[in-house]
Amino acid sequence: MHRHGFEAALRLCVCLALILGVNQALAQTPADLTKLSIEDLLEVKIESVSKFEQRLIDAPASVTIVTSDDIKKYGYRNLLDILRSVRGLYGRYDRNYSYLGIRGFSKLGDYNSRVLLLVDGHRMNDNVYDQAAVGNDFLLDVDLIDRVEVIRGPSSSLYGTNAFLGTINVKTKSGEALKGLELSGEGGGYSTYKGRVSYGNRFDNGLEMLVSGSVFGTAGSPGLFFKEYDSPDTNNGIARRADSENFYSVFGKVSYGDFTLEGGYVNRGKVIPTAPYETIFNTDDTETFDERAYSELRYQRQLPWDVTFNGRLFYDWYLYRGHFLYDYADTGDPPFLVTNKDQTVTDSMGGELRFSKTLFAKHKFIVGAEYQYVFRQNQKNYDFDVYVDDKRTSKNWAIYLQDEFELFKNFRVNAGVRYDQYATFGSTVNPRVGLIYQPLEKTIFKFLYGRAFRAPNVYELYYEDSGISQKSNPGLQPETIQSFELVGQQYLGFNLWGSANIYYQRIKDLISQEIDPADDLLVFTNIEGVRQKGLELELDGRWENGVRARLGYTLQESKNVDTHKFLLNSPKHLVKFNAVVPVWRDKLFLGVEEQFTSSRKTLAGHASKYFITNLTLFSQNLFKGLEASASVYNVFNQQYNDPSGGEHIQDRLKQDGTTFRFKLTYRF
Repeated sequence: MHRHGFEAALRLCVCLALILGVNQALAQTPADLTKLSIEDLLEVKIESVSKFEQRLIDAPASVTIVTSDDIKKYGYRNLLDILRSVRGLYGRYDRNYSYLGIRGFSKLGDYNSRVLLLVDGHRMNDNVYDQAAVGNDFLLDVDLIDRVEVIRGPSSSLYGTNAFLGTINVKTKSGEALKGLELSGEGGGYSTYKGRVSYGNRFDNGLEMLVSGSVFGTAGSPGLFFKEYDSPDTNNGIARRADSENFYSVFGKVSYGDFTLEGGYVNRGKVIPTAPYETIFNTDDTETFDERAYSELRYQRQLPWDVTFNGRLFYDWYLYRGHFLYDYADTGDPPFLVTNKDQTVTDSMGGELRFSKTLFAKHKFIVGAEYQYVFRQNQKNYDFDVYVDDKRTSKNWAIYLQDEFELFKNFRVNAGVRYDQYATFGSTVNPRVGLIYQPLEKTIFKFLYGRAFRAPNVYELYYEDSGISQKSNPGLQPETIQSFELVGQQYLGFNLWGSANIYYQRIKDLISQEIDPADDLLVFTNIEGVRQKGLELELDGRWENGVRARLGYTLQESKNVDTHKFLLNSPKHLVKFNAVVPVWRDKLFLGVEEQFTSSRKTLAGHASKYFITNLTLFSQNLFKGLEASASVYNVFNQQYNDPSGGEHIQDRLKQDGTTFRFKLTYRF
């Protein structure tokens, strides 16, 4: 049998096994399970959409929630693994950083700056590149995640910049959820290891705490082949032992009364095997280092007249270092090896005040204000000479209003607006309106409109390397987006929820790096417009005995307004299938993922379509306090590539084949 025929047959066997498992589970399901399942779905609460707690079906957004149980039973290793499982989202990895695509948009050269990443509501995008770290450079260990809330569409009416295409809020576990000491260890392919120690508890005096530390390392692929370097002078295109990665991180939070103090730190290093920016090939001396830290003090109190007050003070720090090995020798001369160093460091502090109150028995009214002072935004590039040495400070502030009310029975309106003031470009105003109609208990419709912006970041505004390759553009203006979306959700029977989203989005003044014909230097300018439209469909089934399944399909079209051409790295079709089936009571579970990504345009051609299958066997309650899992990723060893950015001579970068992981967690 041909390989593709064998893969198709095996995929079919897996699906049939899951169907049989579901049918067997349904045969054992009590008759009143439907009502219980629907009630559970209707009463799910979320806070990050409107900055107050509300039922998910009342939230003015299309939202997907991935729980800690999903993370365990599907064997997710980092935040990008989690996000790739969500409909309409996809990823890219260039052997240095991980990138997120949403609704057909993931611009090559973009550092995830058009998605806002939050941890417990705290902004994690840095203050130089606006980068949202979603790979192993993400600050939080996935074992500490209670759930991930993916909010599609613009949210600048509450969060300001970066809440452009979507917002991701990662909610951490409570100390009470751990109830003691927890140890975890794992190992896998490419000599990968990870260890974690955590302690959490809630004490009789009301004090609650959680503290955790993690360490990770991997040798990476021992030999990566790149045909563009297939020459005896460059080791016949093989980069040996040049793919390693490591990190360590700590996280903690403590709550007492109305106060919560939270913070974390991560230090991550990655050797780059792809020889970006014309560096030397086949060396482990080209590498990047990222450090990220934050702390936040939150206070919440119920004031007189039923006014709820929320306040927070925060501090953020980010450090990036890049070491890039070059040969500066002239042709025919002996090698003259020089390490060029790129460095960024930024510190900021700020705060937020928010008041909320229910008025006239129907209106949930919120007013808030934010302020941030970035007192260091330094960029430097040097070796023998200093090419970049830029030092900046900046500040911005905002006020916002929001009101949610019931216009008439089963018809709710959520409307908000935010005013932002920046020292760099001035002011911007961004509204959002959501109309939510529930004509029947199991039928929901939402019409959503939003406008958002992304402020030009310091790198785009001021990075200039003494006229060698890139110049600054202090006159950059913010990008803007307008979004229209219609959402429908319906109970279909057999414990299945169906949902459908239709959206249209228009981006103006998109910031893009181009070559100025006047001097042949790279410069960021507002030149592009993008039109996005698409359809998202999903079926979600959940049953009392632990069986659950989700099938999602996305049809998306993102085009340049002027050329009418599809954007680079923009797949037209995405299919996501997830299922968990109990193998043995509540002790052993099989988690299956199937992900399809259609072809994407690259700078010079196309990256082919691919299917990825992941399997995880997860056990709990076999022994008191012990959890164990075994995962196989890319089961069928699918050979596939991701588009690469302009910093590479490679047009596409090969991704990993089949790999595995074993994990043990013990709670005392």
